[in-house]
Amino acid sequence: MIRLLAFLIVVFALGLGFAWLADRPGDMVVTFSGYQYQVSLMVAAVAVVAVVAAVMILWWLLKSLWNSPYTISRYFRVRRRDRGYQALSTGMIAAGAGDGALARKKTKEAAKLIRSDQEPLIHLLEAQASLLEGDHEGARQKFESMLDDPEMRLLGLRGLYLEAERLGDRNAARHYAGRAAVMAPQLAWAAESTLEELTARGDWDGALKLVDAQKATRQIERDAANRRRAVLLTAKAQALADSDPTAARTAAIEANKLRPDFAPAAVAAAAALFKQNDVRKGSKILEAAWKAEPHPEVAELYTHARPGDAVLDRLNRAKKLQEMKKNHAESSMTVARAALDAQDFSTARREAEAAIRMDRREGAYLLLADIEEAETGDQGKVRQLLSRAVRAPRDPAWVADGVVSERWAPVSPITGRLDAFEWRAPMERLGQLIDSHDDTSASVVPVIEALAKPTSEKRPVEVIDEIRPAEAAGKDAESHEDHVRPITAAAFAAVPSDAEGVEPAEELARLPDDPGVDPDEEAEKSPRRFRLF
Repeated sequence: MIRLLAFLIVVFALGLGFAWLADRPGDMVVTFSGYQYQVSLMVAAVAVVAVVAAVMILWWLLKSLWNSPYTISRYFRVRRRDRGYQALSTGMIAAGAGDGALARKKTKEAAKLIRSDQEPLIHLLEAQASLLEGDHEGARQKFESMLDDPEMRLLGLRGLYLEAERLGDRNAARHYAGRAAVMAPQLAWAAESTLEELTARGDWDGALKLVDAQKATRQIERDAANRRRAVLLTAKAQALADSDPTAARTAAIEANKLRPDFAPAAVAAAAALFKQNDVRKGSKILEAAWKAEPHPEVAELYTHARPGDAVLDRLNRAKKLQEMKKNHAESSMTVARAALDAQDFSTARREAEAAIRMDRREGAYLLLADIEEAETGDQGKVRQLLSRAVRAPRDPAWVADGVVSERWAPVSPITGRLDAFEWRAPMERLGQLIDSHDDTSASVVPVIEALAKPTSEKRPVEVIDEIRPAEAAGKDAESHEDHVRPITAAAFAAVPSDAEGVEPAEELARLPDDPGVDPDEEAEKSPRRFRLF
């Protein structure tokens, strides 16, 4: 565009000049070697312009002839380079598509047409072709050779990191990632692997600096960075709880400010404050965490904030938590535990039953069994509650990568991933009523065979859920034809192993004491679901 404008300006200037000369006629006389030449001014100007143009054209021709060998060689060199880059592009596409044979072919073609020191991508294509062919040793050597080139060093470290991950050598992988993170902190893969290494060896300060660098380079969002900082500060507070209480208190309070609803941070901060006799501030932190999400560790630490409190004082503190979060199963269970310690069985039973109505889970039934044993000592009722606990959903716990832990940890014990633990209910166990021991299974099989024998051709096979003495003594079995219910572990343990050939009614009549039908269950007779176990 600029050249076109310059050309138009020159043409316009020449036109103006010739127009100016045409408006001012005159003659130009030249005397040379005794001769006198007289021409008009316009002809003279045209002659001068023509001579200048002829000189310029002649100079261009001479220059072109002089530079023709270089021009010809450069043409073939550019053509060769274009062919090489075309082969390189085709090879990269083939490597991405998984075509190892074509990638290797184009690698050789590109290496012939382009010098590898001029184009480092040839090394990458060769390494990718080796990986596709299964030659991991050759690929590793190629990646190692890239470490000598400043432009290819990060690429070589990345390739060696992936090879170490493939071989399962986490130490080597973290070594290469650490070198890459020092050179380029903005690399996400290097920063993540280095962060795992720092947390694995407990270098919480180094991990915090790395998270700050990730936040500064915008690798992670602000909320994610604050979440990671809270986890690392909580882990640091737990590690320094005994050796440096002041530093642990500072780290835990900062973590709690970043994530007020994070139970481990609140527990760590409150525990550090309680050690320094700051009960009021620690209690406020626990109350804020409880309002966000009730957690049993928060309740345990809150009720035992003052070691010298009596059991009734702890019960009152538990009721205070319940007032903050009403109609919640964890609130009722907290009050039930404190009431059980205070021997207030009526309150404990009422709150435990309320927790079961809100959330039927294993811990609520176990707590109710403890209350029953402490208050009445009725072993039959206790066994009934324990059997219900076995079939109930499990209590929430800290779960990470399939590992269930009673205590929170900053990293996963399987993968080493930071902030992997989640507070949730573990996955249910299939067939949890069937024991895996040989002696139990040996006694179960004859009982199942005995109970599976129909008394008539028209009567379907029955599986009895709970052992009821009144029904076993002679109650009409026809009322159970439409119900298929699981066998309890208590029934298995009570029946001897030689039960084959014994009539079900005779066998059930000899079972030990049983609490019978629960009045609450007898009132609600809703159709039961079919169960396999």
